[in-house]
Amino acid sequence: MPGLPTDLPTTTPMTDYFPAPAFSLRERVNRFLQTPLTQHTILALIIINAVLMGLETSGSVMAQVGPAILAVDRAILAVFVAELALRIYVHRLAFFRDPWSLFDFAVVAVALVPASGPFAVLRALRVLRVLRVLTIVPSMRRVVGALLAAVPGLTSIAAVLLLVFYVFAVIATHLFGADFPDWFGNLARSLYTLFQVMTLESWSMGISRPVMEVVPHAWAFFIPFILFATFTMLNLFIAIIVNAMQTFSESEHQDTIDVVEQVGHSIEHQLHAEVQSLRLEIGELRTLLRQSFSTGQDPASPR
Repeated sequence: MPGLPTDLPTTTPMTDYFPAPAFSLRERVNRFLQTPLTQHTILALIIINAVLMGLETSGSVMAQVGPAILAVDRAILAVFVAELALRIYVHRLAFFRDPWSLFDFAVVAVALVPASGPFAVLRALRVLRVLRVLTIVPSMRRVVGALLAAVPGLTSIAAVLLLVFYVFAVIATHLFGADFPDWFGNLARSLYTLFQVMTLESWSMGISRPVMEVVPHAWAFFIPFILFATFTMLNLFIAIIVNAMQTFSESEHQDTIDVVEQVGHSIEHQLHAEVQSLRLEIGELRTLLRQSFSTGQDPASPR
């Protein structure tokens, strides 16, 4: 049929609508650090480093392969330093506002302190590098986060428990201090003895029964203390921690849902804009085709 265009494009490449993003160097480095391979490599090095530090405590092992162990230890430390340097390069000042990043920085910095002279005691702190597992494994980070979230509630319970200890220690000092000065001679000794009783470590045969031989009604002091300090207060500690972990998990789950919803809305808006753009282009193409049919002119030819 005359007048029909013959050189119109059949389809529009999808890359015209969704061009490939161009990542900067910082973004590429960040993507490299977040890859599972990098994360698993760092985790493996942490575990190897922990094993090596355990081997360093053996005199016979160090006598045989000591130089090799120290060389591998220095190489792993160099990898940790390089990883931290890349993270600082990627996040810049935001790196020092993240508590987990500061924790990693402090752990690696301790290992860089010279282990000689007055700093020799810091050499033992190199084992803190094992704690970097907490920042690598998400499940461990959740546990630590839940424990930190439980600190306010635990502080209140600890204050109540300290008050109870003080009251019972004063009573025990007055009741048993004269007959058992080693256990209840003063307030400090009474506090320590009551702490041993609270842990239920040899409290009956080691403390309460010898006291009852001299003061027969001493059971009326020890049993209420154990019921309140051991069973009630410690169970409150456990309840607060479990509640904090549940709340933290629910909050993290809700944050994940919010992020997914935000991404979904963003994609929906982008697709809607692309569809509107395609509709406009199709409308313009229809107009050109109608004009070409009405005038018998090729719309692709110059006017």
